Amino acid sequence: MKILIFNQYFWPESFRINEIAFELKAHGHEVEVITGKPNYPEGKFFSGYAAWGISKEYWNGIPIYRIPMFARGSNSAFKLILNYCSFIISGLIFAPWLVRKEKYDVIFVYGVSPIFQVIPASFLGWVKDVPVVLWVQDLWPQSAEATGYVKSPFLLKILEKFVRFTYSHTDLLLVQSEAFIEPVKKLAPHATISYYPNSVEKEFYSPQAVPVPHVESLQSGFTVLFAGNVGAAQAMETIVDAADQLQMHPEIKIVVLGSGSKIDWVAQQILDKKLTNLYLEGRFPVETMPILMRQASVLLVTLTKWPIFELTVPNKIQAYLAVGKPIIACLNGEGSRIIKNAKAGLAVPAEDSDELAQAIVKLYQMTESEREQMGINGRAYFKQHFDEEMLTTKLIEYFEKLITIR
Repeated sequence: MKILIFNQYFWPESFRINEIAFELKAHGHEVEVITGKPNYPEGKFFSGYAAWGISKEYWNGIPIYRIPMFARGSNSAFKLILNYCSFIISGLIFAPWLVRKEKYDVIFVYGVSPIFQVIPASFLGWVKDVPVVLWVQDLWPQSAEATGYVKSPFLLKILEKFVRFTYSHTDLLLVQSEAFIEPVKKLAPHATISYYPNSVEKEFYSPQAVPVPHVESLQSGFTVLFAGNVGAAQAMETIVDAADQLQMHPEIKIVVLGSGSKIDWVAQQILDKKLTNLYLEGRFPVETMPILMRQASVLLVTLTKWPIFELTVPNKIQAYLAVGKPIIACLNGEGSRIIKNAKAGLAVPAEDSDELAQAIVKLYQMTESEREQMGINGRAYFKQHFDEEMLTTKLIEYFEKLITIR
């Protein structure tokens, strides 16, 4: 097959779609990418990129077309909206011309927020008479409401109509969580919807020999590692409160590897509350994360208790399972269910700092062999449910079936 990945985010930004593109090519398929200019998560363009102009480059032999767009900025709702809209408009204008001589078998969209990035892909699919597959990673408009960017009921209703429109103009909807099926079906009653979960980069279950930065806070004591985006959805207030309660256990440390919109707030809380057990260590390249995770005693994932997040499986759960360390899941719904079913750690209610602190102490008081068994359980569950080779084969089957019946 010749597959076009049409996505706002792509390498050198760190997203799951990078590995999927590589794996599809490794399975003998021809892959091309249309994407924007890399600026996530800092909101500034990566070195060598600018808002204007069209460029073509190659990554692992995969052609990448980059179209004009504005950077998302930092803590600016206006710039974020401009970023989203500019990619959609740019895609509608430039994509058909860029690939005017190309023929594709399928167009694939990795549907992280905003879901509307599928609009230019659907338009291109219509122009070229090619099926479009959307892999839904975030539920809209619920995501916009939960993250606080849209609060008006009127605007949420408008967003819902747009979501109905985008879903209705795709040929197959894949959803990353089984709990997504019903809410997606409500907005797309006639669509074909299938469950297709996330996996993780190979580095997480097959570590590479790469130079690993020295993180002093991970070298001693009982370390609880939170890795990833430090934003509103991650309930950082809960982590701060739990750290405050744990100051009576000087051997327990919470280490944060990542950045995001709440990082400055957390830094200020550390100063205000005089927290000596909460460490902000910054972001690190994805290829170093599995080894850093293995240096921790346990791994922590948190989400707020917004109803939408009960349906979501944050991708770091698959990463944590693959690494094979015990997990504390401070969230509700699907993510909590997976940790419990896998017997890979402890699950406590979202935003409950008391329960979180108690779970950390409980794991600390367990024997090393008990914690090690949790890690073994998690890794086995990952291989059974989220193995990348298995999922890549499944994705190819979805594409081939869609092409056959079209």
